[in-house]
Amino acid sequence: MGRMMVEIPIPNKWKDIWNIWDLRGVIILSLSLQTFLIFVAPLRKRVKSNWIVMPLWSAYLLADWAANFAVGLISSSQGNPSESSGKKQRTAVENEDLLAFWAPFLLVHLGGPDTITAFALEDNELWLRHLLGLFFQCLAAVYVFVQSLPKNGLWIPTMVMFITGIIKYAERTRSLYLASADRFKESMLTDADPGPNYAKLMDEYVSKKDAHLPTQIKMIPEPDRAAKTANQAKKGNLTELEVVQYGYEFYFKFRGLIVDTIFSRKERNQSRYFFLNRNAKDAFKVVEVELNFMYDVLFTKVPVVFAKNKIGMISRVFSLVTICVGIILFILKRKTNYDEADVIITYGLLFGALVLDTGALIMLLFSDWTVISIQQSPDVEEPNDKTFKTKILTLLTEGTFGGPKRGAKPSKDTDNQKSPGWQLPRFRVNKTLRWSESISTFNLINYCLNKHHPYIEKVFDKLALSGFLDGIFYVGTETFTPDLRDLIFDELKSKSDLADDLDTAKEISSARGDWVLRVEEGWSSLFKIIGDVNYDQSLILWHIATDICYSSDHVEKPDKNIKRVNSKLLSDYMLYLLIMQPGLMSAVAGIGQIRFRDTCQEAKRFFTEKKVVKPGETQTDDQKQHSMGFNNKWACMEILSVPTEEVKPVTIKGDQSKSVLFDSCILAKELMKIENERKLDKWVIISKVWVELLCYAASHSRANMQAAQVSKGGELITIVWLLMTHFGLGDQFQINEGQARAKLIVGK
Repeated sequence: MGRMMVEIPIPNKWKDIWNIWDLRGVIILSLSLQTFLIFVAPLRKRVKSNWIVMPLWSAYLLADWAANFAVGLISSSQGNPSESSGKKQRTAVENEDLLAFWAPFLLVHLGGPDTITAFALEDNELWLRHLLGLFFQCLAAVYVFVQSLPKNGLWIPTMVMFITGIIKYAERTRSLYLASADRFKESMLTDADPGPNYAKLMDEYVSKKDAHLPTQIKMIPEPDRAAKTANQAKKGNLTELEVVQYGYEFYFKFRGLIVDTIFSRKERNQSRYFFLNRNAKDAFKVVEVELNFMYDVLFTKVPVVFAKNKIGMISRVFSLVTICVGIILFILKRKTNYDEADVIITYGLLFGALVLDTGALIMLLFSDWTVISIQQSPDVEEPNDKTFKTKILTLLTEGTFGGPKRGAKPSKDTDNQKSPGWQLPRFRVNKTLRWSESISTFNLINYCLNKHHPYIEKVFDKLALSGFLDGIFYVGTETFTPDLRDLIFDELKSKSDLADDLDTAKEISSARGDWVLRVEEGWSSLFKIIGDVNYDQSLILWHIATDICYSSDHVEKPDKNIKRVNSKLLSDYMLYLLIMQPGLMSAVAGIGQIRFRDTCQEAKRFFTEKKVVKPGETQTDDQKQHSMGFNNKWACMEILSVPTEEVKPVTIKGDQSKSVLFDSCILAKELMKIENERKLDKWVIISKVWVELLCYAASHSRANMQAAQVSKGGELITIVWLLMTHFGLGDQFQINEGQARAKLIVGK
C-alpha cells in the first residue's frame, strides 16, 4: 500500500498574489536590508547589546540570501512559457527589460555596504566561496541580460550598472581576502634581508691576514632610530587630531599582534617611551583609536577603499556617476509599456543606491582614515600650525573649523564652550565614543541566591540554553569610570617603569597577584593562602573574598570608597570573563568552570541550610524550598561567621570537590585581620591584585579572540592587552638587540 500524499489546499488568490509579488517583495527586502546594514553596522563597535547584535546578524545573513534568491527568480523567469502552455508563470513582470535592469542592482547588494563585509573573523576565511559566488552570479546576470536582447531598450544603463555591480562584489571579496589570517600575516612580511655579506667580508679578512697586514673586525653600533623617533613624540596632552595620528602610527606598527608577530626592541622602546609620557586619558584614547583601525581593516571595506593605488576611491566616484547616469537615462525613457509598480520599484532601486552610496561616501570622508590620508604623522615641530590643511583636519576630528587659540586654556565645561571657528553640525554618532565604555559583571553569590525554579533550569539544560538564560538574568552592565581607568593605567605605568629589561617585563606579566603582595609591605602572610594556586582558583578565591569584604565594610572616606567600588567592579568583571566568555579566557581558565560549579553547589547548600534572610524577615515556603530571594549582604555575613581557624576546608573535603567557598572566607578574614592590626587599607591591595589578575589574563589570551572583541562593543581586557604591549610588558618582543654592523679595519 503506497503512502498517501497530503496536499495543503492554498486558495488560488493567495497563489496569484505570491506569483506576482515574490520577486518584487524579495527585491524590496534586499534593498531594505542593505539600508539597515550600512547605518546600523557601525554601531556594533560602540554598543554591547544583543538588541543590536541579533538583528544585525539576522540582516547580515538574510541580505545575501535575499539577493541570491532574487537573482534566481529573475533568471528562472526568463523565457518562461506563457499561461497558454499550461505551465505556471513565476513572475508577472511584463517587460524583460526591467528584469535585466534589476539584476545588476542585486550584484551591488551582494557586494554589501562598505560598513560591514564580515560579521565575525571566521567570515573572512570564506573569501574563496565569495569569489566563486561572484563568478556564478555574474553568469546569471549575463544570462538575464542576453535573454532580453536584442529589443532591450535599457541596455545602456543595464551595462553601466552591471560594471558597478561587479566592482562592488569584487571589492567585498578582496576585503575578505585581505582580512583573512594567512593574507594578513603575509602583509606583515618585509622585503627579504640577507644581512651583511659575511662570505665577502671573511675573504677580505683572510686575504689581509695572509698579506701580514694588521687587520681586525670592529662592531660599530647603529644609531637608535627608535629612540630618536620617541624623543620627537609630543610632550603633554594630545589634541583629537594627534590622538588619531598616533593611534594610526601604533596600529600600523603593532597590527601584527593579531597574527602573533614578534616585535623588536626598537619598537618596544619607542612605544614604551611614548606611553610612559602620557596621562591615562590620552593613553586610553590612543589605544581606542588603534582598535578602531583594527576593526575597520578586519570587518569593513576600508582596506580596499583606502588602498595606496587609489582604485577604491576611484571606484566610489565611478559608482556614484553610473548611478546618476542610470537615473537620468531611466527618467528619459518612455515607460508606457511598464507596470506602474515595477517603475516605482526601479526608482526605489536607483535612488536607494544613490542614497546608500552617498551615505557611505560621507561616512568615509568623516572617518579617521581620511584624516590619515591627508596627514599621517603628527606635526611635532609646529603643533600650533594654522594652515588650511590643519583647519580641515581639525574640522574632521573635532568638528570645528579653526580650533583653540594659541595659549588658550581649555574650559572644563567643554560641551558648552564655544569654539572660535566655524563649527560642524553634529549630525553623526558621537565619534569620541569608540567602544561601548562599559563592562559586564557577573556575581557568584548573587547567582547562587537567585536561581530559577529547578524545573525551568532542567528545561533550559535540555535545550542547551542555560548559558543564554544566565546571560539574560545574571549578567549586568556597569559604566567604565575614569577612576577605574586611572587605576589600571597607574598600575601598568608603575610596572613598566620597573621593566627596563625583557626578563623583568616577562616576570611582571606572569604575575597572578603575587607580585603586588611581594612589593607592598605587610601583606606577605597572604602567601600561605594563595601562594600556590592555579589562576582560575585564585580568581574565584579573590572574587568571593572581595564580595565578603565589600558587604562587611563600612565606608567613611570617599577615597577609600573609590578603591572599594573599583575592586568590586573588577571582581565581577573578571568572573564574567571566566564563566560567560570561556573562549576569551581559554588560555588561562583551567578547570574554572568545574571549580565554579562546585563552589556554587556548596554555596547553595549552605544558604539553604542557613536560611539566610534579613533580621525581622521570615521565609516563605517557596524560599525555604528553592533557596531564592536571599540578601547578598547577609549571605556574606553568614559565610564569614563560619569558624575556619581550627580545621582547613581541604582537610575535610580532600580532592573530592573543587569548591573554594570557605577558602575565600579564610582569605577575607586574613585581609580584615591585617587591616585592623597593621592599620593598612585592604582595598589598596585588593584593587592592585585585581588589576594584576586582569593583566595576566590579557597578556596570556589568544590574539585572534582579542581581535574578535572589537566588533562586539569592545572589551576592557582587549584595551589592557594592547596597552600592556605598548608598555613593553609581555613576551611579544625578541631578546636580541642586533643593532650593530661589522666593519673591517686595516692598519698601516
